[in-house]
Amino acid sequence: MALIVIFCLGIGNFAVHKAVLETRHPMIWQRQWLTDRLGMNFSLFIEFLILLGAMLLVGGGYENWVWGYVGYTIVNGLAGWLILSHRV
Repeated sequence: MALIVIFCLGIGNFAVHKAVLETRHPMIWQRQWLTDRLGMNFSLFIEFLILLGAMLLVGGGYENWVWGYVGYTIVNGLAGWLILSHRV
């Protein structure tokens, strides 16, 4: 059950992340030195690694890690909302 929760939260994290990248917010272009070297989709790869790590930990029996990923999702969603609503 915990794996399903993490997977669903991961879908939401990817959606928020992609929406923020597509806004071309000025804050994203402040890290242009990073995107020029690694590409714009590198941050999506990092998002995937975080999701994969959480799923592997929970799948390996460390079910309390689901709360860490829930916390990460809350912070990620709040940051995405702030950027998408132009409050930052």
